[in-house]
Amino acid sequence: MRTARPAILAVVAIGTSLVAPGPLPAHALISADVLTPSVATPPADGTFRAGPALAPACAGVTIRTTDDAAQVVDDWPAGTTFCFTSGVHRIGETIHPKANQVLASSQGAVLTGSIRLTKWTASNGDWLTTGALPPAYPLTGQCEDNKANICYLGEQVFYDGKHLTRVATRDKVAPGTFYADYAANAIYLGDSPAGHAVEMSKTPTAIEPGGNNVTVRGLTVEHFATPPQGGAVVLGLGWRVYANEIRWNHAVGAMLINADSAVLEKNEIHDNGQLGVGQYSTLKGTISANDISDNNTDGFWIADWESGGVKTTWSSGGWVTGNLIQDNRGVGLWSDAYDDSRTFSNNQIVDNAADGIRYEIGRNGVIEDNSISGNGYGTGRGSGTSLWDGGGININTSSNVQVRDNVVANNVNGITIQSRTRGSGPWGTNVLRDIVVSGNKVTMLRGTTATGMVQNSGAAIPAGEVTLDDNTYILDSLAAERFQQTGQWYTAQQWRSTGQDTASAFTIGRAILDATGALTILPAVS
Repeated sequence: MRTARPAILAVVAIGTSLVAPGPLPAHALISADVLTPSVATPPADGTFRAGPALAPACAGVTIRTTDDAAQVVDDWPAGTTFCFTSGVHRIGETIHPKANQVLASSQGAVLTGSIRLTKWTASNGDWLTTGALPPAYPLTGQCEDNKANICYLGEQVFYDGKHLTRVATRDKVAPGTFYADYAANAIYLGDSPAGHAVEMSKTPTAIEPGGNNVTVRGLTVEHFATPPQGGAVVLGLGWRVYANEIRWNHAVGAMLINADSAVLEKNEIHDNGQLGVGQYSTLKGTISANDISDNNTDGFWIADWESGGVKTTWSSGGWVTGNLIQDNRGVGLWSDAYDDSRTFSNNQIVDNAADGIRYEIGRNGVIEDNSISGNGYGTGRGSGTSLWDGGGININTSSNVQVRDNVVANNVNGITIQSRTRGSGPWGTNVLRDIVVSGNKVTMLRGTTATGMVQNSGAAIPAGEVTLDDNTYILDSLAAERFQQTGQWYTAQQWRSTGQDTASAFTIGRAILDATGALTILPAVS
């Protein structure tokens, strides 16, 4: 159970409204009621409920901490329910459940992919152990530090359960860090291991398909040495994975692959090395009511390589809805590469380092009723503040996308629409077409924050293909240039003259952030 920081608790912006030439439309008048968000909010006590505490009691074949879980599951027929006892279950081999089997616990079972490291010797101020590492393997993935390039290495080290930071060379070892020398099969530790539990992630995957319609519930899954783009828990066709905690795995916490109609819900998915949730080649998958927070602990590229909260690709239909996606070091929620007919709705997307939502090279998308705040302020390789760098919502070279009824506040930019030269794919040339942005409440109060469109020289946006209207904008000043169209900046009045947002409302206000991160917009001080 996690304390949520909702993007908007209250929005009150009773200030100066922009009057367009001619009569002011009735819906351009601002009131507190108009600006009250309609998105889902956490319970009154400020908590977001997910994880093993929500799992029901388990009755079935017992798996004890001393058992070989993979072998026990393999020994029983399809349809069997397995109940893991409390305590730490060391998973040396991936579990492949058969059709309709249930892997469950109501006793606090922890499935770990780590091994104990117990034989240490002092070595020039550090501590050394040998023989635990696999042979060296090649680079995959892209790291934030693209010179050291160590994010792809899967063997994490934990000191009394605390995740240690990997360093690239022996001379960088210090307290809180470790160095793995694969050629010498040696691990160097910067803290004394005496009297402490030191473990290293070893097994690549906890659970992956052996059959369809499997249920996984009530488990904590941690310390798996998942390769980049690989999941500690991999869902298959018709799977339901709910009320689990999936944490501190090297790459992706939960991954849907060819997982048609699978459901991932009410899980705590946090502190994984690359990404909280991934989805690939799945029809009508559902990712719902999960707490997906603090992912990308191992230094994958924040701005532009599958790091952060959720990323889906090559999937059709289905929903990402009702999730808390918070404090991830990357994009909060990212649809990329030939997603079709995806719906992102009613999510709270807060304080992620890159875009809140990015919809890229897709079509027929719906982004609605989300609350999106504080995203895009990460720094590092490829980060920035222009419309090319994204914002609260970023639509990139996609077609037939509806962006409606979202609350977008205090992000590096508001709603950004990008037309890029992105080659061709299964639908022909990738182009930006038929984008409609309506009914949103967008707050832009500081820095270079803007809403608008940018385009490459080879990807001009034809007239009429992007429509913004019936939105509400809360600005620091009506004279501020908070809108942009292909390189030209505009005030609110000038923006209307381009034909965009002609029936939208503009007002000025000031932002107050309380101790919980909640944003309130007050009338501007005259």
